[in-house]
Amino acid sequence: MMSFEMSDRKKIGLGLTGFGVFFSFLGIIFFFDKGLLAMGNVLFISGVALTIGLKSSAQFFMKRSNFKGTVSFGAGFVLVIIGWAILGMILEAYGFVVLFSGFWPTLAVFLQKIPIIGWIFQQPLVRSVCMFITVFCDEMQNNYGFNASD
Repeated sequence: MMSFEMSDRKKIGLGLTGFGVFFSFLGIIFFFDKGLLAMGNVLFISGVALTIGLKSSAQFFMKRSNFKGTVSFGAGFVLVIIGWAILGMILEAYGFVVLFSGFWPTLAVFLQKIPIIGWIFQQPLVRSVCMFITVFCDEMQNNYGFNASD
């Protein structure tokens, strides 16, 4: 089994990303509370930047193939900040899917290898849902060119 060292910066980044997802989830549960959604967005973006580094984050979001996702995620972020939470979250969700559609297969394999959570993700129903998401993301990439370099 391959092990890797995780620096304190990456640990903090993963924590911030997790809290960002948690606060965004709470914001949606509490009927699109703009304060929780805004806090979740800020924590998520700062967590991603700390986890993969500032330079890598800038390169990822500024890649030409990620332009649609970056613009829609950023526009959604601004809409959430100014108070239009539902429209902002719709735009952010679209941008999130466009930006991170290439990571779904990697995420599914990673989740299957975690001791307790992996057992859940290896169940037939959950595995078929993961396969559906993977195939759907591949189709989106092929048909609409979400990650194709233009």
